[in-house]
Amino acid sequence: MATDVALIAVSVVAGAMIVAPTARARAWLMLVSIVLAPALLLAHVAGADQLEGIPGGTGTLAAAAIIGIAAALLLAWWFRRVPAAFPIAVVVTLPFRIPLTIGGATASLLLPLYLVVAGGAIAWIVPRLRGPDAGSDPEEEDRPAGGLEWTLAAVLVLYAVQSAWSSDPDRALENLLFFYIPFAVGFVLLSRFDWTVKLAARILAVLAALAVVLTSIGFVEFATRHLLLNPKVIAANQVNDYFRVNSLFFDPNIFGRFLAIVIVLLVAWICWERRQKAVAAGALVIAFLFGGLLTTLSQSSYAALLAGLAMIAALRWSVRWTVAVVAVAAVLAAGALAVGTGVLEGGEDSSKATSGRSALVTGGVELFAERPVVGWGAGSFALEYREAENVSAAKAASASHTIPVTVAAEQGVVGLVAYLALLFFAFSRCLRGIRSAPNLPVRAAIAAAFTALVVHTLVYAAFLEDPITWVLLAAATAFGSAASRPASGKGEGGKPSPSPGGTGGPDAP
Repeated sequence: MATDVALIAVSVVAGAMIVAPTARARAWLMLVSIVLAPALLLAHVAGADQLEGIPGGTGTLAAAAIIGIAAALLLAWWFRRVPAAFPIAVVVTLPFRIPLTIGGATASLLLPLYLVVAGGAIAWIVPRLRGPDAGSDPEEEDRPAGGLEWTLAAVLVLYAVQSAWSSDPDRALENLLFFYIPFAVGFVLLSRFDWTVKLAARILAVLAALAVVLTSIGFVEFATRHLLLNPKVIAANQVNDYFRVNSLFFDPNIFGRFLAIVIVLLVAWICWERRQKAVAAGALVIAFLFGGLLTTLSQSSYAALLAGLAMIAALRWSVRWTVAVVAVAAVLAAGALAVGTGVLEGGEDSSKATSGRSALVTGGVELFAERPVVGWGAGSFALEYREAENVSAAKAASASHTIPVTVAAEQGVVGLVAYLALLFFAFSRCLRGIRSAPNLPVRAAIAAAFTALVVHTLVYAAFLEDPITWVLLAAATAFGSAASRPASGKGEGGKPSPSPGGTGGPDAP
């Protein structure tokens, strides 16, 4: 009970941070969030007797905490001196998860990203708590939250409240403390950063280089038939006729999602780029990354790529023709799938055709039908699905692989409405005023990448649990805000912001 109350309290603080009306209020709430969330996580780990598998127990944990704090302070100093390093550091650390074994269970955590966000938070908080003369930007005082911010805050608090009756409260707590709250901090920092088109180009170049390196590792895995990470994928490759790569990711589908998003961003850049040599170089990189995407055998990533490209076509050329082509292609693809695999008849062939997702979706819908209003509780899908279908933990999934179904089963109609509202305000933030925006190419790239990500979540897991979601929404907010205010002359060509999130106008509604 005490843990439930503490978790709800931390979530309320984090939600208030997202919608706070002034920079100083946000700074205090962010400080409380980055202190209470790790403290609650440490209390949870210690209380669950999960330290027995760690040599040195609490001593090792304390030493790790000290090292982490020191690293965050060092990063904060760096971000204060070089503000543009913060968003670049966030992008560089997005893919890297560190496997940690605690209490016999292995968790893959985004530790590098957590350190970067903590460092950025400290760099942003200090001047705002010291006062406007310490380097904070008084323009931030009048930046009201829009529908996206209020919906994100509501979703975060609702998830915490619904963890109170969950059959798997530990998973709900871990989702909030490992994903939602730290990513919310990152969203606030990035959405109020002084983004420029030049900085966006640098970030795209870094992303492309990172994707090339990760794809090269994937090609080595494919050539040697040896994976570096994830025993489950290694075991699956040993019993199947095909071979899937995951590079340094723990899941071929998440690797495929990353590659699809980078490809979409590069294609968007090419569509507005006029230098022929640059277009040719970009096309070569895209071809290389697409080859890596093929080795993942991730059907969900292929669908995501097509959706992102469709959004680019709509924004660059014609919405009407794009919708017509997509509609025809969707009907033909659905018909071919139904006839060729027997999906219409259901059963084993249907499950194989969808890689087992149809059974998970059906089970999720049945769970929703039993508790349609408030669901079974946040984070409860895997446990409830195992009990309802009488399957082992090894065969169960952590989600239905269809985010709306997972949300419906865990959070009922209440959560589903919040999820749909979030999608509405997210796409509104990405697309509002985009046709007349001076930074149309950048905003189109962001909108297309977010479209690809959303489509991927419809046939696979992880929406708000993926930091890329929050980064794209933050970038859409920052560029939408920049397009709605007069040019200030600031940015990389003028006076840089004093810290991450230093400059910005009113948020786009």
